[in-house]
Amino acid sequence: MSIFDAVLLGLLQALGEFLPISSSAHLVLLPFFRGQDYQGISFDVLLHFATLLAVVLYFAKDWFAIIKNGLSKPSTPQGKTLWLLVMATLPAGLAGVLCKDYIETIFRHPVMIAVCLMFFALVLWCADRKASSQEKPLSWQNMLLIGCAQALALMPGVSRSGITITAALFLGFSRSQSAKISFLLSAPVIGGAAVLELSQISWADINAPLIWGCISAFLGALAVIGGLMKYIKKHSFHVFVIYRLLLGSFILIWHFC
Repeated sequence: MSIFDAVLLGLLQALGEFLPISSSAHLVLLPFFRGQDYQGISFDVLLHFATLLAVVLYFAKDWFAIIKNGLSKPSTPQGKTLWLLVMATLPAGLAGVLCKDYIETIFRHPVMIAVCLMFFALVLWCADRKASSQEKPLSWQNMLLIGCAQALALMPGVSRSGITITAALFLGFSRSQSAKISFLLSAPVIGGAAVLELSQISWADINAPLIWGCISAFLGALAVIGGLMKYIKKHSFHVFVIYRLLLGSFILIWHFC
């Protein structure tokens, strides 16, 4: 893999991880359209890890308060947030272990990706129409439902951020709060996947393309998070719905024609 290809994949990861367009789908589709071999799960997970560092850095103050209150005042509303995030992460972790073989094979078929892109785009559109203008407190019921929705994102094309934002919107959260919940939830689930994958990687696997890919993913993610948080204060998610429908249609035309 060239450094250019790695940087391009890193930027796609940054865009897809936090915009509701599915990073895993784009990481699979780029080599598919260019007639190249898929770069592998390990490479993708390390790019995800780079975006994890970005979201932890961007929300550093929030994470500090969440962890501090979660450990020192677990019974308070502020202290419960840490444990609600942990609980919401469990469904995705369990699904990842049980469906690992399908994630690496069947779920990565272009037609499957196209169907997921288009179907869940329409679900996001329906949820966005119900978006609240008010923020609401987190509860274990809501976070468990959002966590179960997040497990669906193991299928490329669903979009982890897209499905968690969709679930939060349906549950009555505002666009900004839904996005923030999605961003915070990304940390433990990506971190868990990265730890498992990093344990199987040796120093011999670390090369220049991988390093540059991670750098581009990290810097790109910082820009995307800040940009999206500003964008959704005045706009809906409809532009992402349209993009997903167009991309899904293009994939199906490409595959069958």
